[in-house]
Amino acid sequence: MLRDKNLIPLSRQHQHALALCVRIDRATAAGSADLADWQAEIQQLVEQEIEIHFAAEERHVFPAAECFEELRPIVEELKAQHQTLREDFRRAAARTLTDDDLKRLATELSAHIRKEERELFESMQGKMTAEDLEAMGVALEKDLVAASACSIPRR
Repeated sequence: MLRDKNLIPLSRQHQHALALCVRIDRATAAGSADLADWQAEIQQLVEQEIEIHFAAEERHVFPAAECFEELRPIVEELKAQHQTLREDFRRAAARTLTDDDLKRLATELSAHIRKEERELFESMQGKMTAEDLEAMGVALEKDLVAASACSIPRR
């Protein structure tokens, strides 16, 4: 199913995070992962995009999905994953991740994104009205655009 235009801004951000996960996987498999550099890059992506992304999902997407009883278990799982990932992001910012932690973070973040895209977003597109998707999309866009306008790259 094609992604609804109102969810595309989140899907674009998912692509950025998935690219990071793939790069981490390749570097760790090759034995060339500089842990300090990866943790700095994770911290930067979190500060510039992921914190805002998670907040927007929690403020707009998850409540919209919870209107459908069958989506509530997925939403609860995704919320719990947000909390676990936030803890990993805090550890990256503190530079306390181990090599194994870095691999696990990439695996968990990738799985989380795929669950949102393949299960939550697909189901929402099939269940929500065009008007409800549009209203959610407008609210998401406001959050994401306002946040990106305030973002100053650290590099």
